[in-house]
Amino acid sequence: MLGVSDDTVRRWVDGGRLAADADASGRLAVGGAALAAFAVDQASAPVDPSSVGRSARNRFVGIVTAITMDTVMAQVELQCGPHRVVSLMSSEAVRELGLEIGSLSVAVIKATNVIVETPGRML
Repeated sequence: MLGVSDDTVRRWVDGGRLAADADASGRLAVGGAALAAFAVDQASAPVDPSSVGRSARNRFVGIVTAITMDTVMAQVELQCGPHRVVSLMSSEAVRELGLEIGSLSVAVIKATNVIVETPGRML
């Protein structure tokens, strides 16, 4: 997810840049929430892990960084490389997908209305 080697992650943990706690076996492990927060800061896009063919070309691999949920609807935020993607879905969908902060996810966007902007210029 971070696009770096295990050694780099170890250096980040040792240097205090990335939080890690000892697991039941005594090995250092990075929790999903800590990884999500670090991913927001680092924002580098990983390779799409899915092998499903789709007509949608806008696919953003990322990590769930926030979930706001009530009994019916939910707002799920992903950090996909340098991009923040927000999705509104049912709370049932969040539970069925097992989404939680730190989950690996792919945002697939099929839009018929896309606005393209360029830097301002005088006409």
